[in-house]
Amino acid sequence: MTRRRRLIQAALGLAGTSLAGVRAAAQPATPPFAPVRKVLRYAMRIAETGFDPAQISDLYSSNLAASMFDSLYEYEFLARPVRIRPRTAAGMPEASADFKTFTVRVRPGLYFSDDPAFKGLRRELVAQDYVYSIKRHFDPRWKSPRTSDFENIKMLGLDTLRQAALKGAPFDYDAEVEGLRALDRYTIQFKLGQMNPRFAGELTSSSVTGAVAREVVEFYGDRIMEHPVGTGPFRLAEWRRSSKISFEKNPNYRDEFYDEEAPADDPLAQAAVARLKGRKLPMIDRVEVSVIEENQPRWLSFVNAEMDLIEQVPEDFTYTAIPNNKVAPNLAKRGVYEVRYLRNDVSMSYFAMENPVIGGYTPEKVALRRAISLAVNLDEEIRAVRRGQAIPAQSIVGPGVTGYDPAFKSAMSDFSRARAQALLDVNGYLDRDGDGYRELPDGRPLTIEYASQPDDLSRQLITQWKKNMEAVGLRMVFRIAKWPENLKASHTGKLMMWGVAWSAGPNG
Repeated sequence: MTRRRRLIQAALGLAGTSLAGVRAAAQPATPPFAPVRKVLRYAMRIAETGFDPAQISDLYSSNLAASMFDSLYEYEFLARPVRIRPRTAAGMPEASADFKTFTVRVRPGLYFSDDPAFKGLRRELVAQDYVYSIKRHFDPRWKSPRTSDFENIKMLGLDTLRQAALKGAPFDYDAEVEGLRALDRYTIQFKLGQMNPRFAGELTSSSVTGAVAREVVEFYGDRIMEHPVGTGPFRLAEWRRSSKISFEKNPNYRDEFYDEEAPADDPLAQAAVARLKGRKLPMIDRVEVSVIEENQPRWLSFVNAEMDLIEQVPEDFTYTAIPNNKVAPNLAKRGVYEVRYLRNDVSMSYFAMENPVIGGYTPEKVALRRAISLAVNLDEEIRAVRRGQAIPAQSIVGPGVTGYDPAFKSAMSDFSRARAQALLDVNGYLDRDGDGYRELPDGRPLTIEYASQPDDLSRQLITQWKKNMEAVGLRMVFRIAKWPENLKASHTGKLMMWGVAWSAGPNG
């Protein structure tokens, strides 16, 4: 399903985000005339896994990493329709007539944040840093979850390096490959095995293609997830795993100034642009991110002014915060306001296609998966669990993404227990022992395992899943673990089913 995104903020005091003001954070007493530090406090619902672009893939870690690393390009924050602009590149790529060769020039005079790996020297960002950073996704040592994304781009020669490393040879970072080369200190050339007119979009994710210095990776080795060093606006100041992450303004950050263009039909964004235009970035001195997984304490931390904004109001508090989809009067009186739009991501449950119970492509396995899908009462889930803040997804393409058609209807969100039961009956999933649960076609017990988390929303979704599956005679059990643990288990193929979300972006 596609979710409606709710971002509630307090409108008092500090102008700290690109879109709107936020409530000023409480500050310690300062001497007369001492500048007041601007601090933004925010709570995440899921714990981070780390900060290395070559190893992370989850949304939460990616959002944090994007504040420390720089990609060559970026999407303009407010532009609609979306537009790409240079970030550390000196301009847009020079493309060959067949859109297979792209030349990008890096802006000179950009520097990494200081780190012991640089041995006291000021380290400039150069073209070779991007070459090295992209190559890391092909190095089996890092087990990059993005390798397949880059393989689909088909930069010539990189897969050859990877295959040699998979056979036991050391990954050769110094080997020059045709598809990814630094022509000089500030120029990168990409050569692709297939035409790609939108190639610049592949270079817009700072949490994927952000530049990492080779000496930093070699200095920290396997601890690189804990030591992010980039050229972005912030640097890591404090990290208590799965608890609190703090960022400080990067003193080496280049001169960048706020210059966004708001859509003509968005007065809130237009007012923010008028107020913030020309201000030096970043406007915040420190960002403090807390991990609060449970809905109630995360909501209360916002209501009690311990957090300055809350992204995606917890489902349990939808009617408290935005009755009739408008900010509650008691909150509005305190200067709290809402930014509301259709979010371009999709919540889904996946099947492990190599799992012996649920995976495979024989007719009975296809029928089992289809029956599970048909048995899910999506309208009830949206009403009872998500408090009306979602719409049924008709495809993986979400709002705001090229190809999205609000009028399109597919069978993906159909709900029919009768059809589900008929599919199971015809394909041999019968209740042979009379215990109310179906067995496999060969008579062995059938149990569907679904991975989940110990938070409020997950518990409510578990209740829905159990109700839906038992209505068609399927036994489902739930494996409960923290989200980062489930992510690791997913990467190693240990989960049968898991509920995740796909967010539209340049790299998936």
